[in-house]
Amino acid sequence: MFEKGKVKLGIAPIAWTNDDLPDLGKENTFEQCISEMALAGYSGSEIGNKYPTDVEVLKKALELRGLEICNCWFSTFLISKPYEETEKPFIEKVEFLKAMGARVIGVSEQSYSIQGMQDVPVFEKKHVMNEEEWELLCTGLNKLGKAAKERGLALTFHHHMGTVVQSAAETERMLANTDPEYVSLLFDSGHFAYCGEDPVELVKKHVNRIKHVHLKDIRPEVVGRVKAEHLSFLEGVRQGAFTVPGDGCIDFDSIFRVLSDNHYEGYMLVEAEQDPAKANPFEYALKARKYIQEHAGL
Repeated sequence: MFEKGKVKLGIAPIAWTNDDLPDLGKENTFEQCISEMALAGYSGSEIGNKYPTDVEVLKKALELRGLEICNCWFSTFLISKPYEETEKPFIEKVEFLKAMGARVIGVSEQSYSIQGMQDVPVFEKKHVMNEEEWELLCTGLNKLGKAAKERGLALTFHHHMGTVVQSAAETERMLANTDPEYVSLLFDSGHFAYCGEDPVELVKKHVNRIKHVHLKDIRPEVVGRVKAEHLSFLEGVRQGAFTVPGDGCIDFDSIFRVLSDNHYEGYMLVEAEQDPAKANPFEYALKARKYIQEHAGL
């Protein structure tokens, strides 16, 4: 289905140790995490809060296990802080990722984000941008994307529950008002499904802007409870709103078909934050790997 050698599989460390909820997986070490990633058959990883920040130390640990870094989350504050306050740490992160051999950086606008607030209902309290804020966001993303491209990386924008770019309409407006040369899309199946969008239709519509993919499934009964009971995004994570591909309700066969038919190149990364005490990370990593091999031929 996919062109061999042009598509790689990775997995996120958030299943082992959660960056937003440090008590989830606090017992799991960095070494255990990457060892189990490799044992489960993945070649790439994103960066978690327990990963070494020294390039040589991190490289050695990963190379011993046949792993590489493929991306890293970066929080921007383009609509609430001066541009320069975002640009400097962004360029530092780009340089770090370049040294690690990554080709993309994943950006999420975190101004007024409620994703990390434990008691704020995710479906009701999201900030909606005004015209001035949209201009600041898109102009800033173009500038950051240009800086990344000059250093050999692509900026991929991560739409995300609880942030100012969550829905299909918000994602489409961001894409329409940014330069494709500098701003690409980090397509996350789970976040689109979570907010009631159709990830299959959106991968079809935006496939030519996608340069990084998060393979995340949802448990619709848990998402329904989050909405009905006015729960926060983090409480939804604790209750198991997310899971690995094939364990929820998303039509990954169609997503794989669209990506392969359009000659997608790059990483597809399993990302399913759950409570590791309830969902053993290694077990679910194996489950996802088996599903992807059977359904995507990778």
